[in-house]
Amino acid sequence: MERPAWAPPGIDISVPSVSRIYDYYLGGSHNFEVDRQAARRAMEFMPGLPKIMQANRAFMRRAVRYAVDQGVTQFLDIGSGIPTFGNVHEIAQAADPESRVVYVDHDPVAVAHSQAVLDGDDRTGVVAADLRKPQDILNDPEVTRLLDFGRPVALLLVAVLHFLEEEDEPYAAVARLRDALAPGSLLILTHASYEGIPLTEEVAGGTVGVYREIRSPLIMRSGEQIVRFFDGFDLVEPGLTSMPGWRPEISAGAHDLEAEEDPYAFSGFAGVGRKA
Repeated sequence: MERPAWAPPGIDISVPSVSRIYDYYLGGSHNFEVDRQAARRAMEFMPGLPKIMQANRAFMRRAVRYAVDQGVTQFLDIGSGIPTFGNVHEIAQAADPESRVVYVDHDPVAVAHSQAVLDGDDRTGVVAADLRKPQDILNDPEVTRLLDFGRPVALLLVAVLHFLEEEDEPYAAVARLRDALAPGSLLILTHASYEGIPLTEEVAGGTVGVYREIRSPLIMRSGEQIVRFFDGFDLVEPGLTSMPGWRPEISAGAHDLEAEEDPYAFSGFAGVGRKA
């Protein structure tokens, strides 16, 4: 297998990566054939996966605009993935040029491309770290350089928590991050669920099986389980809802609105909480 020139040294290009699979769903070019094969197998069971990812991105953009409107101009995006058009720093800095953003991911391809895209942007940083070790993120020099935790921060956990199994203690990880945030901070979250998918759970489970095979288990939590991540936060209206159902009046662009008309866009949950 030929290694692309853009692939960072040392990564195993024979093993699929969830961030590169996500990039493929969004029409990106920074993925390998092994990622595309896994994505196509997952789409055999759930052909609307690209629409779900587009709705996820559209929600994220609306939530970032909401945060800036609320006076929150610091962003910590954990599980940020490979840069695509309309990333957090682009949306936030278009609304307020003083906005500061730190991207965190554990995929070397995602980190390398983020660094390349952000070269020369002194208000945006990239950190190689894992949500399973929240203290490492909070102590990282780039995080502490860019973000003032004495002021409100928007913490983005978008399409990442469903890759943490219970043994990874996802609720404890979120609680540790929450405790480091100042009052007025926001939690911006999306999570996969069988609820809302226009398929039977048995058919949708085929996609879950593909992720299990590539050793990146996809944990489909219920709405009741997902809302627990907001412990210590007050959910802002309209609460925990579908991705298109969260404040659709906030413009996310014509392309995003088109994606959200698809039934698959209503799969899973989204929400924003404010720390009191």
